[in-house]
Amino acid sequence: MKRTFLTRVRRKPRLTAALAATLLAASVAAAGHAAAAPADVLLPGDRFYPESLSSTPDGTLYVGSMAEGVVVRVAPGATTAQPFIPAGSNGLLSVLGVLTDAAHDTLWVCSSDLSALGVVMKAGSKPVALKSFDLKTGAPKASYPLPGDHTLCNDVVVAADGTVYVTDSFSPHILRLKPGATQLEVWATDERFSVKGGAGLDGIAIGSDNAVYVNTYNGGGLYRVAMAEDGSAGAVTTLKTSRPIKLPDALRSIGPGTFLMIEGAGTLDRVTVHGDTAQIDVVRGGFKLPVSVTEVGDVAWVAEGQLNHLFDPKTGKPGPFKVYPVEGFTR
Repeated sequence: MKRTFLTRVRRKPRLTAALAATLLAASVAAAGHAAAAPADVLLPGDRFYPESLSSTPDGTLYVGSMAEGVVVRVAPGATTAQPFIPAGSNGLLSVLGVLTDAAHDTLWVCSSDLSALGVVMKAGSKPVALKSFDLKTGAPKASYPLPGDHTLCNDVVVAADGTVYVTDSFSPHILRLKPGATQLEVWATDERFSVKGGAGLDGIAIGSDNAVYVNTYNGGGLYRVAMAEDGSAGAVTTLKTSRPIKLPDALRSIGPGTFLMIEGAGTLDRVTVHGDTAQIDVVRGGFKLPVSVTEVGDVAWVAEGQLNHLFDPKTGKPGPFKVYPVEGFTR
């Protein structure tokens, strides 16, 4: 009996060690699975040509197509997109700016006529307009035509009070839609927003200082528009960038004085504003004409547009259209 008891006592530590090793291995495996890097998202077809994307806090992505005039949705963790808003819905033409407004259960979409550039929609209707859809179902809500005859609805941002601001690339106007309003109005205008022979205003964001920040695509400019207490536009300041920026596109606020910005030349940038200067640091390069970025937690999702192939067929066929995850962009 005594020998049997001692044998059992001696074996117990071995069993405990084995169990601990098993639990440790399972823990490491689980941690490795949880820390797995997010995967690229493949967009459908060979003519999708994304121009903008946005996201909700749970990580759902919404991506618009310039060539097909649709919006697709990507579930959190998925690597492929699913149809969400079909062509022609609510009079959609080419889809440019896309922005989620979870607080108001709304998806804002810029619909623009690019037929003069050879992009003809099979469905849709004029005029150029900012359109709203139900964020969950994709059902149409409203449509707000841009004022003027030569317009291009490019990008959108929503303030905390629900006011919507829109950039018009063909006119030097930042437009505003107040909560409850039925039409867009010119909020700010400046000759620096106008670019002769090319697209002007593009990306737009609201900074932590409550000012509106915009850039000009062909002009390579970065500007701050002060906001008065009554909500009217104040002084326009040209920000001095640490280096020239080439084809600046989407602009997203990610923290005090800090933004993510796309350069169509191929990079995702981190922009840090100090007074009237802006430090431009490349987070990642090598993209094929990127067009937009959205932040989900610690991941920045970048849409690669390859729009040069859309507007100039002589450049050949594009590669697969993807949305890429970028980690480590640092707030």
